[in-house]
Amino acid sequence: MQTVEERVDRLEALMGQFIVQVNTALLRFEKGIEELKDETRKETKRINKQWGDIARKMGTIVEDLIAPALGPVLSKYFGCGTKMEGQRMRKRLKGEEYEVDAIALCDDKVFMIEVRSTPKVEYVDEIVDKSKRFFEFFPEYRTRDLIIIFGGVSFADNVIQYATKNRVYVMAYREREYMDILNFDEIKKHFKKVK
Repeated sequence: MQTVEERVDRLEALMGQFIVQVNTALLRFEKGIEELKDETRKETKRINKQWGDIARKMGTIVEDLIAPALGPVLSKYFGCGTKMEGQRMRKRLKGEEYEVDAIALCDDKVFMIEVRSTPKVEYVDEIVDKSKRFFEFFPEYRTRDLIIIFGGVSFADNVIQYATKNRVYVMAYREREYMDILNFDEIKKHFKKVK
């Protein structure tokens, strides 16, 4: 029969082995957690990149829907045949890049068209701010009146109203048939003179 001292020694030895095994298991667990965190970070980056690609593609899809309608719509509302139309127009000045989704020219007007797949009120402010630097990057059009158009597939009423107050024309599908300017008459009424 074992003495109490032998039992205590054996218990201490077992306890020591148990502590070593628990520490080893915890280290493996921590390493597994770190690897999982790294994999999660990589997966999150990959997913974010895919969302960014989808968002960019959505934007260009809407631009591609609006582009063919520019000539007819500008002719209808502004009575001018477009001399030039271009999508994704970029200029670089002193290391700064400036891009406009589309530009169209008539004899006395230049149209700056900005397109968003999900139009929001705050985009109106962004577009108005952007338009203030238009002639800085496109000085060749300074002799023309700048007309700002905000394009999309559809617009909420509050966005149209806010754009109207800021003299930004809204171009979208009217009753799901064809592209149209949705606030032309309101801007004409509000500002009395449309160039």
